[in-house]
Amino acid sequence: MRRSKLFSKIFLYTLGIMFFIVLVTHGLIYWLAPRMQFEMSGSKDTAGMVVVSINQAKFVTQAVVKALPFSLGCSLLISVLCSLLFSKVITDPMKRISETTERMMNLDRTASCHVHSKDEIGTLAQNVNDLYTNLLSTIENLEQEKEHVSEMERAKVDFLRAASHELKTPVTALNATLENMILGVGKYQDYATYLPECKEMAEQLSGMIHEILETSKLNTAMEPARPVDISELLAELCQPYQLIAAAHQINFCLNLAMRFSATLPVSAFCKAASNVLANAVTYTPKGKTVSVYLTEREIVIENECTPISEKEIPHLFEPFYRPDFSRNRESGGNGLGLYIVKTILTSMNISYSFSPMKYPLGMRFSIRL
Repeated sequence: MRRSKLFSKIFLYTLGIMFFIVLVTHGLIYWLAPRMQFEMSGSKDTAGMVVVSINQAKFVTQAVVKALPFSLGCSLLISVLCSLLFSKVITDPMKRISETTERMMNLDRTASCHVHSKDEIGTLAQNVNDLYTNLLSTIENLEQEKEHVSEMERAKVDFLRAASHELKTPVTALNATLENMILGVGKYQDYATYLPECKEMAEQLSGMIHEILETSKLNTAMEPARPVDISELLAELCQPYQLIAAAHQINFCLNLAMRFSATLPVSAFCKAASNVLANAVTYTPKGKTVSVYLTEREIVIENECTPISEKEIPHLFEPFYRPDFSRNRESGGNGLGLYIVKTILTSMNISYSFSPMKYPLGMRFSIRL
C-alpha cells in the first residue's frame, strides 16, 4: 500500500493549530502580566505599618520570562502528543478501510472492513462491506448464469448433431427407395407395394421433425406457474394410457388416495408426466402391471419389465438414445421421451429419479414436488 498522506496532513493541521494557540496564549500572558496591579505589605514594627513597594512590571516580566521556556516547552510537547494521538485515531480506520478496499479490488472473498465505531467512519466501513457482499453475490450469480447458458448452448449443439444424424438415415432410405422406383430397378417396379412404404417413411420423418421442433422449444419461456391439485391432474393424464394398457392386456393400477397440491407450469409438466406414462406402458409386457400412485409430495410410476442396468440409465436421458432392447424405431420410439422429461423437469427445478426395482422386477420413476 502507498504511504498514507492523510496522517501527515491531519498531524500538521492539528499541530499548527495547537502551536498557534500556545503562542497566542503565552504572548498574551507576556503582554498582560506586567500590567497587573498588586500590593505587598510587610510586618509591623514599633513605628507602625511599613508598606514595601517594588517595581511590579519588572518583577512580573522577569517571572514570566523565567517561566516562559519551561511552560512553552511543556505546551509544545503536549501539543505534539495530542496531535499524534488525534491523527492516529482519525487515520487508522481510514487506513484499514483503504487496505481492505485494495484486497476487494483483487476480489479477495475474505476481505472485510473491521471498523466498529458508531460514527460516520463506522457507517462508511459497513457500507463498503455491504457493497462488496452484494458485488460478490452478483458475480456469483453471473457466473452461474454464464455456466447455465454455456451448458444450454452445448446441449443445443449436441441435440442438433444427434438430430441431423437421426434424420439422415430415414431420409437416405426414402430417397433410395424413390430413386429405385423412378429407375424401375427390380422389385421397386411394384409401385403398389413400395409407395405405401414411402408414405410410411415420410410420416415417420414428419413425426420425428415435429418432435424435434417441439423439443427445441423447451428451453424457451414456459407458461406461468399456478396451483394445481396433483391427484386430479394425474387422474386426467392417466385416462388415455389406461385404455392403451387395456388394449394390450396390461394391468394399469391407479391409486390417488394421497392428495396434495403444487404450483407449477401445468402444460409443460403434463408433457413430462405423459412421456413417463407412455414409456411405462410401451415397455411393459403383456400380462404385467403398470402402477401409478402418490406418496407425500411424490409421484411414483412403476412398471413390471426387465430392469435396465444402472450403467445404462443415465444414457436414457440423452437425445435419440435407445437401449439395446429397443434399437428399432418402431418399437423403441424416437429416443426423445426421457430427454424431454429431463429438460422440462430440470428447467422447473423438480428433482426426479429413475431406478430398477427388485420386487417386483421392473423400473420405478419418481417425481418429487
